[in-house]
Amino acid sequence: MCGISGELRFDGRPADIVAVGRMTDALASRGPDGTGIWASRSIALGHRRLSIIDLSWRGDQPMVDRDLGLTVVFNGCIYNHRELRVELEAVGYRFSSTSDTEVILKAYHRWGDACVEHFHGMFAFVIVEHESRSALLARDRLGVKPLYLTRTDDRLRFSSTLPALLAGGGVDSSIDPVALHHYLTFHAVVPEERTLLSGVTRLPPATVMQVGPDGRTEQRRYWTLRVEEDPDRAGQGPEEWVEQVDAALRVAVRRRLVADVPVGVLLSGGLDSSLITALLAEEGQDRLATFSIGFESVGDEEGDEFRWSDVVAEHYATDHRRWRVATGDVLDTVPAVIGAMSEPMVSHDVVAFYLLSEQVARDIKVVQSGQGADEVFAGYHWYAKMAGESGDGVARYASLFCDRTHDEVNEVVGPAYRLPDDPSRAFIAERFARPGATRAVDRALRLDTQVMLVEDPVKRVDNMTMAWGLEARVPFLDHELVELAGRCPASLKLAQGGKGVLKEVARRMLPAEVIDRPKGYFPVPPLVQLQERSIGLLRDALTDPAATSRGLFDPAHVGHLLEHPQELTTLKYNKLWELGVLELWLQANDL
Repeated sequence: MCGISGELRFDGRPADIVAVGRMTDALASRGPDGTGIWASRSIALGHRRLSIIDLSWRGDQPMVDRDLGLTVVFNGCIYNHRELRVELEAVGYRFSSTSDTEVILKAYHRWGDACVEHFHGMFAFVIVEHESRSALLARDRLGVKPLYLTRTDDRLRFSSTLPALLAGGGVDSSIDPVALHHYLTFHAVVPEERTLLSGVTRLPPATVMQVGPDGRTEQRRYWTLRVEEDPDRAGQGPEEWVEQVDAALRVAVRRRLVADVPVGVLLSGGLDSSLITALLAEEGQDRLATFSIGFESVGDEEGDEFRWSDVVAEHYATDHRRWRVATGDVLDTVPAVIGAMSEPMVSHDVVAFYLLSEQVARDIKVVQSGQGADEVFAGYHWYAKMAGESGDGVARYASLFCDRTHDEVNEVVGPAYRLPDDPSRAFIAERFARPGATRAVDRALRLDTQVMLVEDPVKRVDNMTMAWGLEARVPFLDHELVELAGRCPASLKLAQGGKGVLKEVARRMLPAEVIDRPKGYFPVPPLVQLQERSIGLLRDALTDPAATSRGLFDPAHVGHLLEHPQELTTLKYNKLWELGVLELWLQANDL
């Protein structure tokens, strides 16, 4: 895993190598093992390397293949790169490294932009053709790896993080009112292409974009998810589904062992990470390294799940390490966590992942993590409530998932950011109306898997692990496993309080007490129940002259939240924290 950046110019002028250098330097934490820049007239590409596959200099990037006339920068991992190498060698390609990066180059030469359909992995990459001066930008099916863009008439720049684009300069940093509406509605999720900044977009997941030398672009979505029962499997019983999910999950975990360094597990003690630990142990991982973090309790809010992670670690005799963080240390860390965010994030466990990654990165470079299982296998409470919905489900989903109604959003924001219509409800309606999901619960599962998951848990893990040069792999987002889960009857996923089919897989390996425990969330008590120091930090940010002159939020609403700092949204997000994190992020990035 790495960081990539670059500039493609369309006006005949040379690429701004200095700006690309600044962007690349801003990605240093993502790639502490090496750096490189390649430039050719109107194009410049930058790369920061985290060495995972082919640790030699032959795996360095930007990688240039002069025989094929191609250069690539790549962030991620192609798990089936060895199999593809054999296939490509059989038709005459020769390799000078054992890296997956070189496989991408040869695969593109062989298959063009359809190369992405051959890849099992997480990836964001840019390939440049030397002769035509055209480029291909690509992102993996489920958006595990990010790719941010900023464009003017004269140029396109890209990077693995939004702050890196800002380091390059020349970005329109005004706030997009529609994106702000999404942020306040979907607990900091801004879907698809938009970001909070008007001048920055994202390449959507499962998308390739061709960019011509004149700046013309053409996008193609190469993969879509269907979440509806498969008529060809109509006679299939629950046990057959358990067998198929078991087999697909084993393949997903095995794929994510591809590395030239050891692979560990972030073991929270929940079902998902415990199941990954069990499967890795059964793969023969001797003294598998597992890692857990906990916090001091605050009031009735427990601060750790060590009693569950300890059970799993003992059961499989893992090399287990755990850390308990004092409340004061959590609060001290908040500014650094804000600085590590590519975009503002309000989930409390973002701090936990940051602190855990700091410790883990001292011992290991690659971990597997359990993100995605709740969205893919229906683990959240709102899916059961959606199951009986007979209509299109839009209103029901909004009532269960959204932090605020449209009118409430307009009460929060300043006059310049109030919108006459509800873009967030319209977004839900448009996504629910797409073919490939018939029932309301299936529409909710598809939306959460393809959008909410990508822009919240997945982004959170990517940002916080990469802040310490740690690569996180997410087997529950293996696209073949996700496709299988989409075809699985909702009743099997919703059984046993959610993730029923996954729990049946787990019963073959894990102690019952880990499987049947009440569902937990990564607890960070000092941020669930805000402490006075946290409130003070948020007060200072929201009343700072930079905030008041920006006018994002209605002063009366800010005053109300400062007087009632424990007010929570539908899904238990702290309202003051949501506003304050956005303002802290803007100030941290000098916006």
